[in-house]
Amino acid sequence: MENIEYVLPGEIEKRSFAIIGEELKERGIVLPPEQEPVTKRVIHTSADFDYAKTMTYSPHAVQIAKELIAGGADIVTDTNMALAGINKKRLGEFGGTVHCFMADEDVAREAKARQVTRATVSMEHAANIDKPVIFAVGNAPTALISLYELMQKSDWRPAFIIGVPVGFVNVEAAKELILKTDVPHIVNRGRKGGSNVAAAIVNALLYQIRPV
Repeated sequence: MENIEYVLPGEIEKRSFAIIGEELKERGIVLPPEQEPVTKRVIHTSADFDYAKTMTYSPHAVQIAKELIAGGADIVTDTNMALAGINKKRLGEFGGTVHCFMADEDVAREAKARQVTRATVSMEHAANIDKPVIFAVGNAPTALISLYELMQKSDWRPAFIIGVPVGFVNVEAAKELILKTDVPHIVNRGRKGGSNVAAAIVNALLYQIRPV
């Protein structure tokens, strides 16, 4: 078959990243070395080169996130899809666990009673975890809004925020709220993102750390 490139299964990802590197070079895009593995994995997941321009990192974000993971930080997601996509075995090697409270019955009951989203209640529950937590939000802008409001009401701070919800309602505004905080973060500006992107960012960080 014409134009079909035969690549061994174990070489597909390596070849894909090589293609991404070639296309970035053709577009005249040079990614900062610290951010390059993360942004490239997001592009690999989405086949969307816009992320090379819209991914936004606070100072030393990648190093901070890697140190948190290596130190055993937990991760909280806003969807079971992101939870499923994160390499939990690798995270467990550092003592971390992935949580998603969205489907919990008590969360659903409380959200209904208070007339708020389950994402809001989930973030409030996650704020009670007694260890450093990285929040990986890929779907619900209300999760980011809830985190911002919790920070405004108290001296509580998440250890790190990955803010990449996708959509049209409140998505861009919610991301901008996180960009205004002093919390270390990786945020994708604009409408694009998703649970797959949130998981890709976490995995990109995980794959750069070697267990002791």
